[in-house]
Amino acid sequence: MPKASQNSTDLEINGGKKLSGTISTGYSKNGSVGLLCASLLNQGKTILHGIARIEEVYRIIEIMESIGMKVKWTGSNTVEIIPPKKFDIKKLNRESAEKTRSILMFIGSLSHFLPSFYIPQAQGCHLGKRTIAAHRYALEELGIKIAVSADKYEINTEKFTPGNIVMYEAGDTPIENVLTAAALIPGKTTIKFTSSNYQVQEICFFLEKCGVKIEGIGTSTLTVHGIKSINKKIEYNNSEDPIESMTLIAAAIATDSTLTITRCPIDFLQLELYKLGKMGLQYEIIKNYKAENKKTNLSDILIHPSKFKALDDKIHANPYPGINMDNLPYFVIPAMKAKGQTLIHDWAYENRAIYLTEINRMGAQITLADPHRLFIEGGTKLHAAQMVCPPALRPSMVILIAMLSAPGISILRNVYMIHRGYEEIVKRLNSIGADIKILE
Repeated sequence: MPKASQNSTDLEINGGKKLSGTISTGYSKNGSVGLLCASLLNQGKTILHGIARIEEVYRIIEIMESIGMKVKWTGSNTVEIIPPKKFDIKKLNRESAEKTRSILMFIGSLSHFLPSFYIPQAQGCHLGKRTIAAHRYALEELGIKIAVSADKYEINTEKFTPGNIVMYEAGDTPIENVLTAAALIPGKTTIKFTSSNYQVQEICFFLEKCGVKIEGIGTSTLTVHGIKSINKKIEYNNSEDPIESMTLIAAAIATDSTLTITRCPIDFLQLELYKLGKMGLQYEIIKNYKAENKKTNLSDILIHPSKFKALDDKIHANPYPGINMDNLPYFVIPAMKAKGQTLIHDWAYENRAIYLTEINRMGAQITLADPHRLFIEGGTKLHAAQMVCPPALRPSMVILIAMLSAPGISILRNVYMIHRGYEEIVKRLNSIGADIKILE
């Protein structure tokens, strides 16, 4: 199993190249992580297909293995998981846990097997202040108490009770935690003001396969009919990543390319495509079909070179079915090509908008109005530059895409953040005409 990268990896990008041909959307990062965390519920064997081979997944698997689970890759994107008779939380891999905020999603599952345990506070992307209030308040309704100290979370459970929960906020990971907790609490738990985002639906589909009845999937209210235990062979297919589809759309826009992107989870891209269309994007939906999970709708999208204009209104994200929080940074790419000024409002995170101003080093005209708002003047020509990845996944990838469009040799240093979320991204971009070299 790959270990946490100790050495920074740099990329050399020979920009200004047209992309062409066809590229397939990879498996969902957030779906992969959520399914691995949910698999802790099953006391039998779990086989998960479509698990992305990315650094974030490697960290989760390292944590799982450290507490006694056997995890084996049996195919290019398939893992087989066998639980221990007893979890040994004292051996939890702290180094790996501190590298991923997804460690929080162990709480809902592990609480059923460990009445008292702790997990370390983690990092993930540096996106400003991120509380766990939504996790705490919701899980308290089910009988799970979380105490926060300087460097860890202490979890204690005395008695589980099904509940009627109103989410403090519609975050994805808090709801996944509540779903895994409620799944093994016999009785009916109702969760209101939920996220219905793609990774939440993925967990719902997986739990249904485990025998847990869930009503309201895809809506803002979920009803979970919990069961006593799960102890059987479960096989499930993770679906594709709408954020990666958006990333590839942005790469085509940046390089003025004709590009076919297959296996796009279209239900989670419709508003993004509609807004891009209003900005001038020319595209075609050329095929529709189902993902391997038989639930998620996929489409093949043909992107054409287009002329862009700024929208009169701000572009901002909202819980699904709004523009996805993770897709919002990619609107910087068409905004830089658009005639006029674009306002992007990243209200959810304090730091992410700041990271995107790094593209000014390449000749962009991006003004930070405050920690949440960017004004982008379109029509500027980008040039090559040397830059270091900021400590956030999506801004790092936006910078890489900008470098693809800038003629000349750019260097992007310390790209661990990109490898957290994108599988073999250099190889795959090169397959459609990019010219990127890995500098060890």
